[in-house]
Amino acid sequence: MADQLTVLLPVAATWVAAGIVADGLPRLERARALRRRTGWLFVLTLTGVVLTAAVLAGGLQSAGRTVVDRAAAGLALAAVPTLVVAACTVRRVRRLRAGAGAFAAAPETPAPHGLRAAAAHPLIGLPIQVTALAVLPAVISAAGVDLLAAPAVAGPAITVGVLGVIAIGVRHALRHNRLAERAMPPAAPVPMRPPAAPAPIQPPAAPVSARAAGPLHV
Repeated sequence: MADQLTVLLPVAATWVAAGIVADGLPRLERARALRRRTGWLFVLTLTGVVLTAAVLAGGLQSAGRTVVDRAAAGLALAAVPTLVVAACTVRRVRRLRAGAGAFAAAPETPAPHGLRAAAAHPLIGLPIQVTALAVLPAVISAAGVDLLAAPAVAGPAITVGVLGVIAIGVRHALRHNRLAERAMPPAAPVPMRPPAAPAPIQPPAAPVSARAAGPLHV
């Protein structure tokens, strides 16, 4: 078990650190700080993807019950969120860092609400934090606690995990929407038209004689 923990602990530590950094990005109010933290997140996510992929690939190539095989079996739950991070999150983090770099010339330049809304996008924080949650059961199992062994423990553990993922997703979505509303330009005021002048009162028309209006008889 100790050898398995040696393989899993760096993976888990990397994903947990990446989840903490991603959660704090939208709270940064300076563009330079946002660019620096985004650089940290980019390195952490790449490291987590590489470590997870290396362990899973090692488990596929090995045919025995080695330490890497057991670690890869524990990381099977984290394979899908890791793939989402590699396909979506890494690209968004790279674009966010480039956008923050455009405003980071001065130390005290405030971060625009649009950048903070992009930092709060669910496709940045949610896949990273879900991956961190998916790695934790493998670490707990390697430490000697098998959560899925007893049915009385497996059900509540799975329920808590699903509810935790839903809560994280809702939190990211609400925060992203709030910052996106702040980034929207204010609506242009509707110009007020001056009140129309009342139409002048026309004098009554003179009555026309019925005899004059009738046909002329010779």
